[in-house]
Amino acid sequence: MKDWSGVGDAYSASYAALCAGTFSAMREVLGEGNGRSLVDVGAGDGTLAARWAADGWTVTACEPEPTMRAASRRLHPRIETIDGALPTLPFAEGEFDVAIANFVLNHVDSPRSAAAELRRVSRGVVVATVWTLSPSWLWAEITERAGIAPFVGARLSDAEDFERTSDGFGRMLHEAGLPHVAVTEIDWIWNADPDSLWLSVDGGVAGAGALYAGLDQAERQRFRTAFDTVVEERSVRGSLPLEHRAAIAVSAGR
Repeated sequence: MKDWSGVGDAYSASYAALCAGTFSAMREVLGEGNGRSLVDVGAGDGTLAARWAADGWTVTACEPEPTMRAASRRLHPRIETIDGALPTLPFAEGEFDVAIANFVLNHVDSPRSAAAELRRVSRGVVVATVWTLSPSWLWAEITERAGIAPFVGARLSDAEDFERTSDGFGRMLHEAGLPHVAVTEIDWIWNADPDSLWLSVDGGVAGAGALYAGLDQAERQRFRTAFDTVVEERSVRGSLPLEHRAAIAVSAGR
């Protein structure tokens, strides 16, 4: 799996806004908080947690990576941000009304064990998301144009992996023991700031950042040139309109 160590500020300046794009769809399912409790697992810099808090939820942000927690505490000091990682969270059984894992189960070593832990700490609803069209499509195009071998990270074993479709996600959660799983798919356009996107690469975020960190100087220059070319071709009024798609799964009841 990808190494997210030390990328808190770079992630906060780039992909945090993209990943929060699922908020409206999840809110349609959950409604207003009205003081109910919610744990955001793998909360990153707290961007999504802050939106839940603003919508009336009592929110706990749970994040294992120190620089992500530091960013969350700096940006959202009123939200409790604690250290914790799937598949063993530091919470009692049924401690929260809702447990959320937004683009987390695609980054853990055992998705089924992690999903079961989300169910354990929620006395009500579990909501989880995965990419079905992730940001990697853009970086794959840039890498190809640069003539650089694509990044290949660690892969899950066949026993742990699952098909990255709505149906495949739902099957995996059912196998993990989550009841009454309903999965929908949403599409949206992220109007990305090119400078922020480049910060994600230079800051080591995700697969593109890991790839860039391992390049020599000549390869880095080719990568940057390919990036600038794609930006020039795709930009609309200074931003990059990038298509993304996610599966949102909701499991209600214990």
